[in-house]
Amino acid sequence: MKNQNEVYRFTLSPVGIDTADARARVLLEGAQKQMGAIPNMYANMANFSAMFEIYSSGYGLFRAEGGFTPAEQEVVFLTISKENTCAYCLAAHSVVADMKSKVPVAVTDAIRNGTEIPDDTLKAVSLFTAVMVNKKGRPAVADVAAFLSAGFTEQHILSIILAIAVKTISNYSNHIFHTPVDPMFKSREWKEMD
Repeated sequence: MKNQNEVYRFTLSPVGIDTADARARVLLEGAQKQMGAIPNMYANMANFSAMFEIYSSGYGLFRAEGGFTPAEQEVVFLTISKENTCAYCLAAHSVVADMKSKVPVAVTDAIRNGTEIPDDTLKAVSLFTAVMVNKKGRPAVADVAAFLSAGFTEQHILSIILAIAVKTISNYSNHIFHTPVDPMFKSREWKEMD
């Protein structure tokens, strides 16, 4: 008999292009074309195409219109994933940070390890993002003042809320699916003890 307090694991199977509904098929084909593979997380999300579509749309809008540099965007996503202890997203965003967004490895490693971030701007982004996650969108006046004094705006705060919504979808679905890290992200696999 299973331990009733054990974290639940979905019995749903990953969905492929051939078995996806029309909406999810478009998203999976796009991922295949862009990344050369369908990440395990996307194959799992394709079980509920409405969620997958909202995730994909919100992710794209945050990237395109959020007002953060690529490195700042990655710090936001890494920080949310760390606060939510999502090993899958930490691995994936660490690879993207290293290869695409050009986040200094020392910054990525500091977020992953919960140590001091060696860049003042990226530190401000990470600290405020963590505040928003941990205080459930109720930052103190001092928290906001520190973020704004680092050169950011209230519009950036709204952008962080969008990122939290998007990452909550991916982090929580990865938790319940126990999503295995794809080979393309294995080099930056994270364990909670990191």
